[in-house]
Amino acid sequence: MALAAGATALLPDAALAGTGMPSDWQMNLQGPATEVSEYIHWFHNWLNVIIFIISVFVLGLLVYVAWRFNEKANPVPSKTTHHALLEVAWTVIPVLILVVIAIPSFRLLKLQLEIPQADLTVKVTGKQWYWSYEYPQDGGAFGFDSLMLDEKQRAEAISTNKIAAAEAPRLLAVDNEAVVPVGKIVRIQVTGADVIHKFTVPSFGIKIDAIPGRLNETWFKADREGIYYGQCSFICGQNHSYMPIAFRVVSAEKYAAWLADSKKKFANADDATNKVAAVGQ
Repeated sequence: MALAAGATALLPDAALAGTGMPSDWQMNLQGPATEVSEYIHWFHNWLNVIIFIISVFVLGLLVYVAWRFNEKANPVPSKTTHHALLEVAWTVIPVLILVVIAIPSFRLLKLQLEIPQADLTVKVTGKQWYWSYEYPQDGGAFGFDSLMLDEKQRAEAISTNKIAAAEAPRLLAVDNEAVVPVGKIVRIQVTGADVIHKFTVPSFGIKIDAIPGRLNETWFKADREGIYYGQCSFICGQNHSYMPIAFRVVSAEKYAAWLADSKKKFANADDATNKVAAVGQ
C-alpha cells in the first residue's frame, strides 16, 4: 500500500481523477462526494490489494514449479494423482477468500438499496437522447428537459458567464442542470420513455437502469457543493454519447432561490421534443 501511495504521489495532477467530472489521463475512479461513493472507493482499493496478493502468490507458484519441476531438475516425474490435503486447501482457501469479499459487498448493496427517509425526490426520465427532470415536491410540481450544449452554445454560455469554463466540460455541459441542496438525502426515481438508458453519476456512486414501464429508485446525499456530471452508460441508440447528466449541489439558501425561480421559468416551458425539432428545421 505504501508503495502504491508513493507511486501515486509521483504522478502528475492530470493523471488523477477529478471529482464531479473526468480529467485528462486520469487514473482511478472519480473523487467521491457521497457516503456510497466513498464506500465504493474503499471496496475498490481493498479488492485491488486482494487481487495483487493473489497474483503475486500465483506468479510465485508458477516460477517455483518451472524451476523445481522442469525436465532437467526433475527427470523422473511423480506418479501422484491425488493429494487429499492439497485438494482440501485449494477448495477451502478460495471459498474463504470469497466469503471475505462477500461480507463488505453485501454491506455495500444494503447501503445502496435501502433508501433512507428522503428530504427531496427527483424523478428522472431517459429519452432519445436527453434527460427530463421532475420535482414533484416543495409546494408545486414542475419539470424540465436537460440537453447537451453544442460547441457554439457552450462557448456562448461561458462568454456570458452563465457557467464557468472550468465547470463546462465539452460534451458534458447542459442547458438546464438539476439542482439539489447539499447535505440532504435525495431520492432519485428513474424510468425510460422509449428504450433502456442507464443513469450514472460516478462521484455520487449511483448507476441505475432507466427502463420503460418500470420505476427504479436510488439515492445520494452530496457532502459538498459543486457541479457533478454523469452520462448514460447503456448504449441506447444513435446519440447515446450525447446525453450527459448534470447535478449542481448548492446551499439551502441558493436551492430555495433556484426553486422559486424554476417554478416560474418552467411553468409553461416547451418540452425538449419541440427544441430538437426546432434545431432540425
